Parts: sequence; structure tokens; C-alpha cells
Amino acid sequence: PSFGDAKARLLIVGLAPGRGGANRTGRPFTGDYAGDLLYGTLKKLGLAEGEYRADPKDGLKLRGAMITNAVRCAPPENKPTPAEITTCRPFLSARIEALSKAHAMLALGSIAHESVLRAFALKPTFSKFGHGVETELPGGQILISSYNCSRYNTQTRRLTTEMFETVMTRAKELAFT
Repeated sequence: PSFGDAKARLLIVGLAPGRGGANRTGRPFTGDYAGDLLYGTLKKLGLAEGEYRADPKDGLKLRGAMITNAVRCAPPENKPTPAEITTCRPFLSARIEALSKAHAMLALGSIAHESVLRAFALKPTFSKFGHGVETELPGGQILISSYNCSRYNTQTRRLTTEMFETVMTRAKELAFT
């Protein structure tokens, strides 16, 4: 399930639950390295309170933000098939519709970016994925995209902590202005 504030102004969209993390714990980005970076950054920016201990019973709460995934199942090798992405899109669309106060969406990775576009009935060519790319969506919402905060991306330095904090700060600005 999604995790966060039901009145969120910022929706963070990940790829899919990690097999050893969210699929095991039931909370997005919980129990894997990506969660350490994501929840640490949310806390640093005042969008989370409490202690993150990679356990859904740790008492961590999000303020003004919600986290969901484009795909709801843990795909083999973390590579969802086009059919899985399409099958799960109604869940993402429903989450977006339910967050009437969400002004900004942060897509973590190209699949999340494309899934948000398609949830708005837009073709992927409407906005090419890129770290820090901002796209105005129908209805006035803004989509900002980032490389996924996975261990692979941070170990290869495709995404640094500084890069992630910068894009998260911008997403917060877009959500709360």
C-alpha cells in the first residue's frame, strides 16, 4: 500500500516494492538502502518525523507527502514487464485522484515517470525522462523526475546524495507554493 499523509501535497512515485524491503515489510522503500536515503532526506526537509528504523512499526510519519509505487508487485530482477506496468496503472491513477491537494509528483526513475504521464493519459513522448526534468501536467500539477535512489544508482554515482537532496528540495518547493 501507499504510505504517508492522506492530505499530501507531494506524491513520490517509486518503481515497485523491493523483494527484501517493501515486499517483506509492507511499507514502500522500507528495509532497503533506497529507503535509508529517501526517508533520511524526507526527514531532513521536514517532510517526515520520528525515527526511521526500516520497520513499519517504527513510528515514522510523513507530513505533507505520500509514497506509492507505479507497480504493486515485486517483479523478478526488479524489472517489471509492460503488462505488469499496465495492469498496475489503475492503482496509481486512483492514488493520484485521491490526493486532491497534491500539487507536485516526484517520479523516481523512468518507469515511474512514464507511469505518471500515462496516468494523465499522456504519451511518454510528452516529456522525456531526465534527472531534474520538470513537466507541467493537465490540471496544473508538476511532475519532477529523479534517478531512483537505489543502491545501484548511488554506488555508480549516477545519483549522489547531494543530487537527490537538490531534486527533493525542488519537489518540496513545487508542492508547497
